[in-house]
Amino acid sequence: MALHSAVSDITDRIKERSRPARPAYLAQLQADSRRKPSMDRMGCANIAHAVAGMPPDDRFKLVTERRPNIGIVTAYNDMLSAHTPLLGYPALIKDEARKHGATAQVAGGVPAMCDGVTQGTSGMELSLFSRDVIAMGTAVALSHDMFDAALLLGVCDKIVPGLLIGALQFGHLPMVFVPAGPMPSGLPNQEKARIREQAAQGLVGRDVLLEGELKSYHSPGTCTFYGTANSNQMLLEAMGLHVPGTAFVQPGDALRDELTREAARTVLGITKSKRFAPIGQVVDERAIVNAMVALLATGGSTNHLIHWVAVAHSAGIAIDWNDFSALSDVVPLLTHVYPNGSADVNGFQAAGGPGLVIRELLDAGFMHEDVLTVRGGGIREYARVPVMAGAALAWREVGDSTDESIIRPVGRPFSATGGLKLLTGNLGRCVIKVSAVPDDRHVTEAPARVFDSQEALQQAFSAGELDRDVVCVVRWQGPQANGMPELHKLTPPLAVLQGKGFKVALVTDGRMSGASGKVPAAIHVSPEAAAGGPLARVVDGDVIRVDALTGELRVLVDEAEWAARPVSVMPDELRQRNSVGMGRGLFAGMRARALTAEEGALSWM
Repeated sequence: MALHSAVSDITDRIKERSRPARPAYLAQLQADSRRKPSMDRMGCANIAHAVAGMPPDDRFKLVTERRPNIGIVTAYNDMLSAHTPLLGYPALIKDEARKHGATAQVAGGVPAMCDGVTQGTSGMELSLFSRDVIAMGTAVALSHDMFDAALLLGVCDKIVPGLLIGALQFGHLPMVFVPAGPMPSGLPNQEKARIREQAAQGLVGRDVLLEGELKSYHSPGTCTFYGTANSNQMLLEAMGLHVPGTAFVQPGDALRDELTREAARTVLGITKSKRFAPIGQVVDERAIVNAMVALLATGGSTNHLIHWVAVAHSAGIAIDWNDFSALSDVVPLLTHVYPNGSADVNGFQAAGGPGLVIRELLDAGFMHEDVLTVRGGGIREYARVPVMAGAALAWREVGDSTDESIIRPVGRPFSATGGLKLLTGNLGRCVIKVSAVPDDRHVTEAPARVFDSQEALQQAFSAGELDRDVVCVVRWQGPQANGMPELHKLTPPLAVLQGKGFKVALVTDGRMSGASGKVPAAIHVSPEAAAGGPLARVVDGDVIRVDALTGELRVLVDEAEWAARPVSVMPDELRQRNSVGMGRGLFAGMRARALTAEEGALSWM
């Protein structure tokens, strides 16, 4: 199938915009790849330190026989259910490497915080910038410079983007990502949302709410809603950075273990002595576009409008929200997975999963097919499903959707567009995800109620002050203000208001991730209020129009009055609170240096 003209044009535009950064990046990659092998390049003391902790047989293979050495960068901890299974991965990888005459070492670990644990707490204000800390940790691990290839072990929100950003600093190395898979389905997501809304209204107590949450998040594995963590896995499949079909195979069975072993075999197959495909070449403009298309076609997390801008930048590629919006105009929405539907990712996998989505997009010309991947067969290889054939790993064709309430073909999409809109106007630039928003809520025009924190909004809701048509403006939530936390705690009260029949919308310079749900949310407003952005001028009672049909975000105030209105400054008590406690003081430099959300909120430029 010929590539869709819009996808081709957008890719060409990105390539042109990425000059000269991309050629410069590739030149550095080539220079690094031409260096002598580590055993010839490193000093004798350096080598001795590197191998001192290895078993004697591994040391002999590496030093004397000059066999390939895999560096493992792991985000394991058992604070994240999604990362708990990673504990045993290094042993599997080392065992598999030895079977193929190679060695493997854990080069380093990176921090991995659970947004589910920190949601609505001070710790969440470290979350976004933990991505850049993870990128730095990945670079520190790989800076040992003793590796012919690397495996990157991680799953969740900031962890995968951070690993990928760090990995691209070592773009001359072949690398494969290794996930862990989702936990089994627990309490249905819609039931969980219902209990949360009841708790927000005081209709059920903490004991009922806790019981519901424990039934939802109940075992090792990734959370089963289609938020940022599971969107990460979809994007890695679409970029050819996984073993095909790895994303949503549950932990703890023979297939998952064999896929982990296959990751070691795969990365050994793309070292210099074989088919050389370093990650810096795999992640090119076409791969980035394929990831963007997959995100839109599945109604994935809005966090990736920040993270993938940063990822692309790390490979010398420049993308922006105009590109996402233009792709969204032509890419059909093919899935309904919670919060865009009732099914979870286990239902998504059973209906055909990433392989079916990729096949449909390829067949309709929405993805670049002839791209470099870690497997070498182009992205079409990712339109298959892994299975065990006896004791061996095999792949079968994905077939048609087994449940069209979850995955539909391109010819019968849930929506003709990707459900993501860029909004612009006198309040700045932002994005809105409407794939889960009812059609009659795509336009909201109502008086504003301005809040300086999410806690203030919750208090106003509890006091009954928001029982009306209202656009809730929550400001001082951007990267420079407080690290741009996610505001998930606002979803239940706003959903309650909408359920009462009121027209409700959220406008914020903060984040809402992939769980924003059915309430219209104009998020990532840039420039942010703390940088003097327009949200700092809004006052209670201003009428605001959030229009996902025309792409407008506008305060309906006389132009002269608006221009003359003073810009509020962030309250001193908020600045003080954001600078101390829970480690926030250590991130002051990152907040001060952070670029806008549309520029990837980079703190290291």
